[in-house]
This record gives sequence, structure tokens and C-alpha cells, in this order.
Amino acid sequence: MIRLENILTPGRSLVNVPGGSKKRVLEHTAKLIHDQVPDLAMQDVYESLLAREKLGSTGFGNGIAIPHCRLKGCESPVSALLHLDAPIDFDAIDGAPVDLLFVLLVPEAATDAHLELLRQIASMLDRKDVRDQLRAASSNEELYKVVLDVQSDH
Repeated sequence: MIRLENILTPGRSLVNVPGGSKKRVLEHTAKLIHDQVPDLAMQDVYESLLAREKLGSTGFGNGIAIPHCRLKGCESPVSALLHLDAPIDFDAIDGAPVDLLFVLLVPEAATDAHLELLRQIASMLDRKDVRDQLRAASSNEELYKVVLDVQSDH
């Protein structure tokens, strides 16, 4: 089974990310992922995430969004975790603004294992204690460590 700590890195766990708008945040995410995984073109990541949002918002309540998409040229799942400096409107199902984003990119030929990753992320973020810890993290390392700690609980 693929575990979250294998697809998330400290370098892709960021606090105090400038918000602004959904598009700006997705652009920032695409740049971050491209900087860390140069094989993935920033424009491809951005356009794929944006296209997925057009199908329906990935904001799923409690200030959380899980932007995700299949991506051509993506060999294995890649994720990023962002805590915004200020919540933004993300068309979430509960109407609440979003300040925590857990991004997941999967290969084009995504499998059940990739759906399982999405489920793992959603169930982790469903826990209030986890959301509180993520929001309280004051550094990128702390943010990453919250995910590691939660993963080792299971």
C-alpha cells in the first residue's frame, strides 16, 4: 500500500502560503511541485488541477480542500500540503473558506491504490485534532511531522 509519507516531502509541506484566490493558490502549488519534481511542467500541473476544479470543487468542508488530478507524465503519486496565510473562497460544499490544501497528483492510468490515497487523505483531514495540529504548525517541518505522526498512529 502507498503511504502518504512516501509521496509527501518536507519540501512540499508549506506554511504561510500566500492565498488570494483559488487560481493563485493552484498556480503557486504547480510552481512548488515543478520546482521539486522538475519532470512535471508547471503549466501541465496547473491546467490539470484547474480542469479538475471545473468539474466540481475539491473543497470538502471544515476549511479543507483536496485538489487532485490525473497527470500525463506523472510516474508515481506526488502530493503537497499547504497552509494558507489567510483562508480563501474555494466553493467548498459547506461554503466555508479554505486554508488547508492537500494536493494529490496521480499517474494518468490511476488505479485503486490511488483512490485509496485519496481516501487516506480525506479520513485524516476529517479528524478535528489533525486539522488543529496542521493549523498550529509554525514551520514547514512541523507541518510535515503532523502527517508523519498521524500516519504512524494507524
